[in-house]
Amino acid sequence: MNTLKESWFSELNDFWPGVALSLKVEEILHEEQTQFQKILVVKTKSHGRALMLDDIIQCTEKDEFSYHEMLSFLPLCSHPKPAKVLVIGGGDGGIVREVLKHPDVEHVTLVEIDGRVIEISKQYLLHLSSSLQNPKVNVIVGDGFEFLRRHTGEFDVIITDSSDPVGPAVCLFEKSYYELLAAALKPDGIVASQATTVWESLPQVKRTYEHCKVAFPVTAYAITAVPTYPSGQIGFIMGALNSRANLSQPLRVFSEEELDRMELKYYNDKIHQAAFVLPRFVEKTLAPRISKDK
Repeated sequence: MNTLKESWFSELNDFWPGVALSLKVEEILHEEQTQFQKILVVKTKSHGRALMLDDIIQCTEKDEFSYHEMLSFLPLCSHPKPAKVLVIGGGDGGIVREVLKHPDVEHVTLVEIDGRVIEISKQYLLHLSSSLQNPKVNVIVGDGFEFLRRHTGEFDVIITDSSDPVGPAVCLFEKSYYELLAAALKPDGIVASQATTVWESLPQVKRTYEHCKVAFPVTAYAITAVPTYPSGQIGFIMGALNSRANLSQPLRVFSEEELDRMELKYYNDKIHQAAFVLPRFVEKTLAPRISKDK
């Protein structure tokens, strides 16, 4: 582990130099190096169990819901009927868990390049992975990039739950990837992808946003709060094939009773709209196209 002192995990990475979050570790539950990456699962003192890939925090039990709910429900509620959904990455199962809550979803395909992430999550992260057994879900261990090449015009919504643009996830932030995403969608299709934080990675956000603009007539960047991610905030880049789409205005608005029934703790229609209200320095960096979606 990266450590600052004994029994503390510290996320030290050149992708955000000079910044580190530390978590007190009570027990190392699993650690291994796979063909693709290092996987670490620990029990922390304050945040429950936590999953790290290549020493970067992917999720903790305490705050994972804000990330998984927002990356799922922002595109799902922006689509008129998201029946068929593809999830690329996300082998821990958190996105699949949230996607299955939406009443219009009929089938989910999960494509994860590292099968060990799936297996380890099923063993140690049951709160995330339990929905992978749902009969609506088809789990494929393979390269999401190559999967898209073989499937065109099939999906209503595609969600990319990737790690940061290092290691096996680098290709998921390139222009060619967004072109493949667009080709795999049905005519009203929408994509949403993890897109790092503007506070530590604004040039990366801008590059990825520009790649999305090449493939989609409507693009947007939305944010959510996740305390254990660098800067406590992370963003999502979204694209819609329908040139009349307004991604910041949900087409599906759930009642309080429906939100309770789905056990949503972060997302609602007001949070949906607010996620697209960005600081001026971000707007100016991503302008002028971002103003179309407001």
